[in-house]
Amino acid sequence: MNLLKRITRLSAFLALCLTMGACASGPRFSEMSSTIPSLAGDSGRIYIYRTSVLGAAIQPSVRVNGDVVGKAVPEGFFYVDRAPGNYTIATSTEVDRNLSLTLEAAQTRYVLLRVSMGFFVGHISPELVDNVKGQSEVNTLHYTGK
Repeated sequence: MNLLKRITRLSAFLALCLTMGACASGPRFSEMSSTIPSLAGDSGRIYIYRTSVLGAAIQPSVRVNGDVVGKAVPEGFFYVDRAPGNYTIATSTEVDRNLSLTLEAAQTRYVLLRVSMGFFVGHISPELVDNVKGQSEVNTLHYTGK
């Protein structure tokens, strides 16, 4: 019985280590926000972030209008500045998940990457959230951009 207890504890510890290792490790938004450049008047900004560590090993690329702009890292965020227009935010695991949004000049939008269970692997679905919620959630996350 003692051996079983040790194996259980070791397994729990290893699972915790794997989960924590898959999380973002850059500076928190609150630590680096002063270094983020001001938004140009003829551009908009999209913050893309993931709060959940559920399915931490699943970190698909995030695309904006087909261009890879980052990864869906647990507890991480990044941003992209774009000209006003219509954009599609997309992720792919066993299925594609897309969000369409319109970005205006000098506008900031927040896209949460929500985790849900899939048949083989989890799904990462982009979801537009209001600015109050987005700012609040991004403030506690780690920067994963370039």
